[in-house]
Amino acid sequence: MSAIKASTQEHLDIYTIKDHLVFCKDGSVALVLQTTAINFGLLSDEEQDATIYSYAALINSLSFPIQILIRSQRKDVSEYIELLDQRMQEVQSQKVKETIIKYRQFIKSLVKENRVLEKRFYVVVPFTTVELGLTASAFNPFAKAPQKPPFDLSYIGEKAMLILYPKRDHLIRQFARIGLKVRQMTTPELISFFYNIYNPSASILKNHPEAEEKPETPPVQPKPEINLPSK
Repeated sequence: MSAIKASTQEHLDIYTIKDHLVFCKDGSVALVLQTTAINFGLLSDEEQDATIYSYAALINSLSFPIQILIRSQRKDVSEYIELLDQRMQEVQSQKVKETIIKYRQFIKSLVKENRVLEKRFYVVVPFTTVELGLTASAFNPFAKAPQKPPFDLSYIGEKAMLILYPKRDHLIRQFARIGLKVRQMTTPELISFFYNIYNPSASILKNHPEAEEKPETPPVQPKPEINLPSK
């Protein structure tokens, strides 16, 4: 009797990540934006009202669905602690060294006792299978989930870019009115992002040559010519 071979990847919706887009097995695609945040509580009453009106204008301007994701992670201060240790070795004054030691202990106790969290904010813009031209099939709970997109990735990517890039540019302009900076996540960032989601106990990808690239919003490409998929 042969052993049953299975992989957890069979249960994931993601097929691959390329061209700064997330390709799913059913043919849908997602574009992920990362945005900054503002401290609403520190704004004056007038600034709070202006922010609320700007956010309402953003929501009312949408003619397509989006998903807002807030991800909380425990703050990693190991690199900062190493920087303090390095500075402590460089300074000559004993008083300065003692000050750095006390400050170092304060930072470690603060993180240990209060579990300082870092929040990051994302906006997901989907490209659905309906936009790809597929019709919705009847739901069958016993049917096996697709393990490969129905068309070639280059064809799906071309159609997705035509739909997603104008939506991306619209969101960037609307968020700028609120005072938020938005940029599209690159392929290395998306790989690291989903790796950490599915491997929460594992360390963040380090020594990854692509992950060290400076993130930039990919420029809007000219509209590509769409070739019909081969049968």
